[in-house]
Amino acid sequence: MYKIAKENLSALFRMIAENQELYLPVKTAGQTNFKTWAEEAEVDLDTLKTVKSPKDAFFPQSENLYSVKKEGKKLHVEPEALKNQDFVVFGMKACDVQAVQVLDNVFLTDPVDTFYAARRKHGTIVAMACHEPEESCFCKVFGIDCAEPKADVAVWMVENEMYWKSLTEKGEALTAAVKELLTEADSTDEEKVEAEKTAVRNIVEKLPYSNLSLEGWNGDALTEKFNSPVWEELYKPCLACGTCTFVCPTCQCYDIKDYNTGHGVQRYRCWDSCMYSDFTMMAHGNNRTSQMQRFRQRFMHKLVYYPANNNGMYSCVGCGRCVEKCPASLNIVKVIKSFQKQGGEK
Repeated sequence: MYKIAKENLSALFRMIAENQELYLPVKTAGQTNFKTWAEEAEVDLDTLKTVKSPKDAFFPQSENLYSVKKEGKKLHVEPEALKNQDFVVFGMKACDVQAVQVLDNVFLTDPVDTFYAARRKHGTIVAMACHEPEESCFCKVFGIDCAEPKADVAVWMVENEMYWKSLTEKGEALTAAVKELLTEADSTDEEKVEAEKTAVRNIVEKLPYSNLSLEGWNGDALTEKFNSPVWEELYKPCLACGTCTFVCPTCQCYDIKDYNTGHGVQRYRCWDSCMYSDFTMMAHGNNRTSQMQRFRQRFMHKLVYYPANNNGMYSCVGCGRCVEKCPASLNIVKVIKSFQKQGGEK
């Protein structure tokens, strides 16, 4: 384990950015999101959760796939180059790291998504342990320890020091690249980190949703949950705004569109939402014709369909973004609790 003084973090960021791209939480117009580091950037490592999740680094909100140009009667297809530059995503929390694993199960299984795979190959994740988890957090429900994130490098902020521990080969390579700025930690330092972990876990135990029960939610609950009458009442306040899918770190739905550039066509993909009425719209219409069906789809996928196909892993990591952002308070916590309270099967 190593350490670096908080006042020297700018030098650390500068050194990382010399040879590879660096993404980290940056405050802009009062909101903190992951952005490319620059000297003038207002780095914000104190905010617990960014508004958008850092999945953008691996699954961008919008990305070009290929371009088609017409010359006379001939069409030339130019595929977009895959990511080939190494980069570091610094400051991800344990829940967002777990969310990347959820995305891996989707994009790295056959047929492999080459755009996502290239980013995963070149990306190194430096995860920061939480210091003060908030009331909206419930990562513990999904077996995530926010005090000890699992990534290429794990870091802890304790007082005016940041402690650094590499966990993978990528982490070792990054550590070697910045080692001149790091100092070896001693036993006293390790005791401070362990005390920090204990303090964070004690906070987690007191959070209102930490003991939320997932009893009855798994890959075997398809029929009973799908046909439950609870959905008919639960969905009604839903505005179909898509905020929940926009801020969610595990949502992977996207649309593919063509854009006429005036001298050709550019095909790109962008995030989409299963909460929208035109999602997966085809010539004959849409399989989910009501907002209740779309609402049900979102939560059935998180809690039933995904674990059924991924060895019991849920497609929710308890980050709490939807708890904070849904304008109608129809978050996943409310869904789970409603089935317990309103007669839905447990």
